[in-house]
Amino acid sequence: MASLDDYTLRQRRFAPLNTSNNNPPTAPQLKGIVFDVDGTLCLPQNYMFGEMRAALGISKSVDILHHIRSLATAQEQLEASNKIKAIEREAMQHQEPQPGLVELMDYLQGRGVRRALCTRNFEKPVTNLLQNHLYAHVFVPIITRETPGLLPKPDPAGILHIAKEWSLANRAENLIMVGDSIDDMTAGHTAGAATVLLLNDHNGHLKEHMHTDLCIERLDELINILENGFVGEKTRAELVPTDKV
Repeated sequence: MASLDDYTLRQRRFAPLNTSNNNPPTAPQLKGIVFDVDGTLCLPQNYMFGEMRAALGISKSVDILHHIRSLATAQEQLEASNKIKAIEREAMQHQEPQPGLVELMDYLQGRGVRRALCTRNFEKPVTNLLQNHLYAHVFVPIITRETPGLLPKPDPAGILHIAKEWSLANRAENLIMVGDSIDDMTAGHTAGAATVLLLNDHNGHLKEHMHTDLCIERLDELINILENGFVGEKTRAELVPTDKV
C-alpha cells in the first residue's frame, strides 16, 4: 500500500510563451503539444462508433480495438479491422475542422511549439484531415493505432514515445495532451503530461475527472492560455512515478 510519502501535490503549470516580460519564469517551459484527431482537430463523428459495433456485433460497453485484438486468429483480426477501416474511410469524407483549428496551429507555429498527433484512428483519415485543412503545418511524430509496438490510448505508450522522439528526459512532464475523451485524458495524465479537454455535447462529465487539468470550448482558447502561462484548474494528490522513461 502506498504511503503519504508516495504522493505529491500537482497543479500543472507552464511558463508563458510570451517572453516580453523580463522577469524569469518560475514555471517549467512547455516543450510541445500532442493532439488527438477525431473530435479534437475535427468535429466529432460519434455515429461511427455505433456503426463499428454493429459491424462487429458487439455491445456499447466493449472497446472496439480491444475486441479486435482479442479475436482468435490473424484472419479474424484482419477481417474485423477492415470493417472498421471501411467505416472510417466513409466518415473521413465528411470531416469538418474544429472552430479555431487553423488559428491555434498558426499561433503554435509562430511560437515554435512542436506538435504531434496521437490517435486511435488509422493513418488514412489522419492524412485526409491534414491535407485538406492543415496542409501548411507539420506534425511529427504521428502515432496511430497502426504504429508498430505501441498500444493505443488510454495506454500512455504513444505519448511517451513522442516525448522520447523529442529527446525529453522527464517522461512527458513538459507536454500537453489535448483531446476530447477519457482515453486522451488518461493517456496524457499517466504519461505525466498536462491535459486539456475540448468540451462537446457528450463529454461534460469529464470536466471534474482527476485526469483533466483544464477545459476549453474552442481550440483557439488555448492561444491566450499559452501566451500568458498555462495553469491547471486542479491541485491534487497523485502517486509519484517510480520510473523516469
